[in-house]
Amino acid sequence: METRDNTVLEMRGETLGTISNQSSSEEIFQNRTLRPILKLQNDLFVQVFINYAIKQKRVFFSLTPEKKMVYVENVIQRDIKFRNSLKGMVIAFFTLEEYAEYIQNSSNLNKRMMNMLIERLKSQLQLIEAND
Repeated sequence: METRDNTVLEMRGETLGTISNQSSSEEIFQNRTLRPILKLQNDLFVQVFINYAIKQKRVFFSLTPEKKMVYVENVIQRDIKFRNSLKGMVIAFFTLEEYAEYIQNSSNLNKRMMNMLIERLKSQLQLIEAND
């Protein structure tokens, strides 16, 4: 029987991005762990954001494209409950070893995680708008 960690790694796929001898431990974690998880969970992140925007009186859908970018960033940075929910969707796909590494430097890794997620959502505004 496969372990949970093997199943998680198999689902996530390969490392995304470049890892070199000069890569910091945070950069290695980002490319080996965070990027594959964000890619795997992408469709879910988009739907979760759409649901959030709808529950927030649909203000997002009436904004200009520039203001939508700002909205995405502000929501993820300022709404602690929403951010923690998104963070949980990523952490759920950590192996036990990755979780142990994460808790050693969670503050910096959380910043990387949320910044990458913000950029991912911003780059998909057309998908989000199509669901209005």
